[in-house]
Amino acid sequence: MKKVLVLMGLMLSLSALNAFAGSDDAKWVAKCISDNADAKVPVEVVTKYCTCMNNKMDNNETLSISAWEKTHPNERMACEKEAGWN
Repeated sequence: MKKVLVLMGLMLSLSALNAFAGSDDAKWVAKCISDNADAKVPVEVVTKYCTCMNNKMDNNETLSISAWEKTHPNERMACEKEAGWN
């Protein structure tokens, strides 16, 4: 059931993200959501977090969101708070 919810959240987030950003952003956010599939928070929170992190990253960044967050703790904490993760 959790995989279904994650997949549904992923589809919704991709649809919303494509309306406001390029397909490259949608791919980054989708990968982030997938990387956090086992998180113990609702998929909506993960989607908000991943979108926030993607928005903070430079458009020329080559790291995934999951890799980038490890080197940017201030941005990670700000996005966790914005998304309601903690």
